[in-house]
Amino acid sequence: MEKFDVAVVGAGISGCATAFALAKTGASVIILDRFGPAAMASGWTLAGVRQSGRDPAELPLAMAAVKIWQTLHEELGAPTRYVQRGNLRLARDAAEYQQLHNMVRQQANSGLDLTFLPDNAAIREIAPAISSEIPGASFCASDGHADPQTTSAAYIATLERLGVTLAMGEVVERIEVVGGKAAGLRTSNRSIAADSVVLTAGVFTNSLLEPLGLNVPLETPMVAVVRTAPVAPILEQVIGVVGGDWAGRQETNGRLRLTSGALPWNGTMETVVTADGPRPKIRPPLSSLRAIIDKAELLLPGLSDAAIDDCWSGLLDLTPDALPVLDHAPGIDGLVVGMGFSGHGFCLGPVTGHILCDLATGNTPAHDLSAFGFDRFSGIHTKTEPALHG
Repeated sequence: MEKFDVAVVGAGISGCATAFALAKTGASVIILDRFGPAAMASGWTLAGVRQSGRDPAELPLAMAAVKIWQTLHEELGAPTRYVQRGNLRLARDAAEYQQLHNMVRQQANSGLDLTFLPDNAAIREIAPAISSEIPGASFCASDGHADPQTTSAAYIATLERLGVTLAMGEVVERIEVVGGKAAGLRTSNRSIAADSVVLTAGVFTNSLLEPLGLNVPLETPMVAVVRTAPVAPILEQVIGVVGGDWAGRQETNGRLRLTSGALPWNGTMETVVTADGPRPKIRPPLSSLRAIIDKAELLLPGLSDAAIDDCWSGLLDLTPDALPVLDHAPGIDGLVVGMGFSGHGFCLGPVTGHILCDLATGNTPAHDLSAFGFDRFSGIHTKTEPALHG
């Protein structure tokens, strides 16, 4: 039986960043995924690297992550296509205008360089393509975006150089626990021994926790994404809206990537075979694409003639408070959980990796994790909507 210091389940950005941090400590690491790198949330995402609009508990993590993103390509020795061109959150009516004004005041008091743009002229000075009908916006100049596939490829290449074992297309069926301690895992192919196990498997994490008597309350709505063919440069910033029901950005190749808000998912997920191995496929309904396009035309007039290059859907692992779990699994020594990023975990990936590495190796994380505990949900009775651009 193969033996590792740490087994990481899930090869999205959280899992890859965790494996990277662990490998740098000298630990022997295996990372496993039922599909492949960035096959789920880290691949479909808008890939915003955003501090603005965060929950106060999550804001320090996002601010620390932005500092890492600025030099992450140097650390990985490969491009991430990260650019720091800002984030605009748009208000579409008087109620959203006031809500946004309040948010800017609160976050500015927390130390974030966030500006309220009180009229359309101020917005269009920064982003001329925005509709003349938008009355106000927030602007965070230090926010930005990266490319999810390029970033994933950079992490994977670095993990290979560091000697991390990659097990892609291998389904983890259960966590092995002996005497109250994680001892490894069983996959569809084999048993693997490990001193610690880190779960970063997104919507599949509960299926591994529930046989151990554990569960994190999750909803799994879907998000639809439309990507256009390349168009002339019109947008440097990531843009979103109050309420989180639409977001968009222009990729460095000229394509626009536009997303819906959280939508009901009918539970259907296909597995398709690609040149890169098995990949999940969730088909968006026509109504979701129509809504994305209609809102795009209202916010960025003139886009309706852009050709559609691709469309897809992804799933959210949405917790009741839209904050992740970053914690030891209760009652099981050596089992660490990072899940429930609720559509805004891409930005946090590099910091999440450091946190989960510290938890797995017995070190004290550099951040206050009291808001991200496993057992916090018993007192929560209302649902928080996710913010989906970062």
